[in-house]
Amino acid sequence: MSLEQANLKVALPSSVGPFPIPLRTLMGPGPSDVHPRVLLAMAKPTLGHLDPEFILMMEEIKKLLCYAFQTNNKATFAVSGPGTAGMEMAIVNLVEPGEKVLVGVNGIFGKRMVENVERCGGVAVIYEEPMGQPLNPEKVEGLLKSQSDVRYVAFVHAETSTGVENPAQALCSGAHQYKKMIIMDTVTGLGGVPVLIDEWGVDVAYSGTQKCLGAPPGLSPITFSERAVAHIKARKTKVQSWFLDLNLLMGYWDGAQARTYHHTAPINACYGLHESLVLLAEEGLQKSWARHKTNAKTLEGELTKLGLKYLVQEPYRLPQLHSIHIPSGVEDAKVRKSLLTDWNLEIGGGLGSLAGKIWRLGLMGHGSNAKNIAYCTHALQSCLLK
Repeated sequence: MSLEQANLKVALPSSVGPFPIPLRTLMGPGPSDVHPRVLLAMAKPTLGHLDPEFILMMEEIKKLLCYAFQTNNKATFAVSGPGTAGMEMAIVNLVEPGEKVLVGVNGIFGKRMVENVERCGGVAVIYEEPMGQPLNPEKVEGLLKSQSDVRYVAFVHAETSTGVENPAQALCSGAHQYKKMIIMDTVTGLGGVPVLIDEWGVDVAYSGTQKCLGAPPGLSPITFSERAVAHIKARKTKVQSWFLDLNLLMGYWDGAQARTYHHTAPINACYGLHESLVLLAEEGLQKSWARHKTNAKTLEGELTKLGLKYLVQEPYRLPQLHSIHIPSGVEDAKVRKSLLTDWNLEIGGGLGSLAGKIWRLGLMGHGSNAKNIAYCTHALQSCLLK
């Protein structure tokens, strides 16, 4: 059969062309507004995933991520996948069938850690606090004292579902006292609040590009301590996931040896991550943390003027993610729809038991600025008055 004679049974849509993307202000729990320099970087010509120039960029990404994580870990790179892929990679590489993991749960993403532990055959020992409340390091230590066969402690540093910043340093200190390995989720934390991997002694930590780093979603920065790498190499069983096996991935990301093909990396997404990390380096970590904190105080003041109340107590509030109670008589979905359609402004709703009860306002990365604060509060006030 010739090409012309081939019988096409599925017709094209009536109109085909470039899709019109609206210009939004993103102030939900992520993704956040992307810096124009990051978007320009992503528009550069695509290289091959083993091109010598791209390999040089990979090395720079690793060094810049070490700065962001404040670590000297050699196994620091970006997983090809969102923060959820980073979570799975951290857990699936460390945890073997039958091993116990103490998981601190005070939100949706702590529950996802439990799910990942169980899916790779581990036993989750769950310590839970109500959504909106922080984890208690003393309770963690009490559980570790009573359950000596627990091998790992896992927790979410910045709980995206509630806006709680858990006391990471104290949780790590308690885990070290009982010689446990630490898995930390800092998807919403990195770049917005202090994340000090080496100082805290975290064995594995992962993040996401779409929060305080201000790049589009699609990559998950991750770092493994030397102890964690040695632990993984000494596993008795194969890592459950082929794609996320650290032993295989380091053949691609480790510049100390000849790189081997593992997968085709998302090249242009890496361009974007690189540029976002350059922007972070130009600003400086401490200044980025201070900017997020200062802007958070301003937003708190404006929301308080509107009579809105916070879910999380002040000492444990993330500066980059604000969870506020929806006022009585106000319809959650109606307000968020009005903000999106009338103001091109996105905010987030609650998850799980908090669905319909809270709004989540993100003030992350490039989007953490005075202009967004003023625009958001003005738009929110207008919708509430309706």
